[in-house]
Amino acid sequence: MLIFAGLVAALAWTLEQQTGHLPSSEWEGEPKGDDGDDAPPVSGPLATAYAYFRLTKPRLMWLLCLVAAAGMALAAGPSLRVETVALTLGGGVLAIGASGTFNHVLEREKDRKMSRTDDRPLATDRIPKRNAVAFGAALAALSLAAFYTVNPLTAALGFTAIVFYSVVYTLVLKPNTRQSTVIGGAAGALPALIGWAAVTGDVGVAGLALAAVIFLWTPAHFYNLALAYKDDYERGGFPLMPVVSGEATTRKHIVYYLGATLVSAVALTELAGLGVLYAATTVVFGGVFLYAAMRLHRERDRDAAMRAFHASNAYLGCLLVAVVVDAMVV
Repeated sequence: MLIFAGLVAALAWTLEQQTGHLPSSEWEGEPKGDDGDDAPPVSGPLATAYAYFRLTKPRLMWLLCLVAAAGMALAAGPSLRVETVALTLGGGVLAIGASGTFNHVLEREKDRKMSRTDDRPLATDRIPKRNAVAFGAALAALSLAAFYTVNPLTAALGFTAIVFYSVVYTLVLKPNTRQSTVIGGAAGALPALIGWAAVTGDVGVAGLALAAVIFLWTPAHFYNLALAYKDDYERGGFPLMPVVSGEATTRKHIVYYLGATLVSAVALTELAGLGVLYAATTVVFGGVFLYAAMRLHRERDRDAAMRAFHASNAYLGCLLVAVVVDAMVV
């Protein structure tokens, strides 16, 4: 692991030396929307329902629910109960929806300045702010009720996740520091602890190791999106790494955090006793992610940044599925 970490650090330094002084390619156009919408309803009850659905940030749900599922699988193995899974993932979906809704409310003015987000429901006044706040509060209350049915620690961690993302990340970190992505990774890591606590009622070493993988993966993942939409984030007033420190530094940090993610994934193998499927997954998809990060250094354009972004999603998604399968068949 130490040898690998040294090689990754040398790779990041070499790539910066070779490409850091070269200009990035011009971005072509300003793609709109961040929710994968092709043809949303434009009027009527369906349009209103769809607008509320968008408030919940549904694209985040599948990955964060996988994180929680991996935490539960690590803690329980084949003895995992269906009731625990249903209540934990149901509470998780509601908590993510509440956090996303509060994020939409608090960032509505900044969303109007960014082409990526200027069509969001609150940015376009499709939903009144008061209604959105009530909707978010209802989702949060239902989420905590579901978590508390599991056990009090799960409810406490769920409440922490909602407050951290909605208040600490959105209001304090994101508008004020370039390290918001790094520190904000704690919001994505908390579902791992929620999943573990739902089964055991406490926080275990393997659960913390899984949370560390998610925490370290977050900058390697999100910095690609920040590069692709650098001008957009600058217009929105967010001092993210590419805006404050430049694209070359951001690309270097992607490789650093990717290396740290892969090392932590190896540590999780040892701590959780995972098997061949998990090991093969982190090697193969980690290699794909690393290759995409290297291409980003060479090509330095939006297409390369988005390829690396999607490679990061594929890596974590497949890794979490491998965790669940390996843990459940032991």
